[in-house]
Amino acid sequence: MLQDIQDSVDALRKTVGDFEPEVAIIFGTGLSGLATEVQNPIAVPYGDIPHFARSTVESHAGELVFGTLEGRRIVAMRGRFHYYEGYSMQEITHPVRVMHALGARTLLVSNAAGGMNPLFDTGDICVLDDHINLLNGNPLIGPNID
Repeated sequence: MLQDIQDSVDALRKTVGDFEPEVAIIFGTGLSGLATEVQNPIAVPYGDIPHFARSTVESHAGELVFGTLEGRRIVAMRGRFHYYEGYSMQEITHPVRVMHALGARTLLVSNAAGGMNPLFDTGDICVLDDHINLLNGNPLIGPNID
């Protein structure tokens, strides 16, 4: 796993040089348009990054975008891959590990999720501090990577 992460980082460094993101963002459904707000963007297709899976969801662009957003250096996933697409937990978490290895220490994840609170409206921001894992697996299984 560590060598795969390093392979991805090495390939990205050839394109983005020593750019070190502060924040990693995973643009979920409905938020990928925010990528158009990134200043001085450098987009790298997942197909150009070793060990990155390919998104099969039609609306997912399938690229990492590097640049600045509101004065912060960011790297953002435009499109992600999912467990239900047939990828392993290690494959779907690989990009997060790579973004961390590139320097990001804050991760923002957006998604389209249902809520049971009738006071929630579409587009509300929710902070999750835990979840119930109903999947048959866990991305944290395996060697610890600090």
